Amino acid sequence: MKRFLCMAVALLMPLAASGQTVTERLNDYPTAARADYVFACMVTNGQTREMLDRCSCSIDEIAAILTYEQYLEAETVLSMRRVGGERMAFFNSAAMAENLVADLRRAQAEAELICF
Repeated sequence: MKRFLCMAVALLMPLAASGQTVTERLNDYPTAARADYVFACMVTNGQTREMLDRCSCSIDEIAAILTYEQYLEAETVLSMRRVGGERMAFFNSAAMAENLVADLRRAQAEAELICF
């Protein structure tokens, strides 16, 4: 029990430091962003009721791992990489951009393990 309590405190410390409650932290994604993710996920995986549930689970898991700001930054990097060109080379090689995308990929992988 003591070990569980220590783990819970360690997990909640960043939330307390940021001034957000757990509910606020898990619900900081706008509904439209969640819906966009679910629609794209369903297009990729099949447009069935089961996929609706799995894709909804996936964005919920990602939201539990990344703040909406982190998610948005990573999505922006990925979007800019698709544009291409010399001016967009920064998004392909910068360590900061790589870290943002890597964090998103890890969150997606964990969500896939849990939801799919």
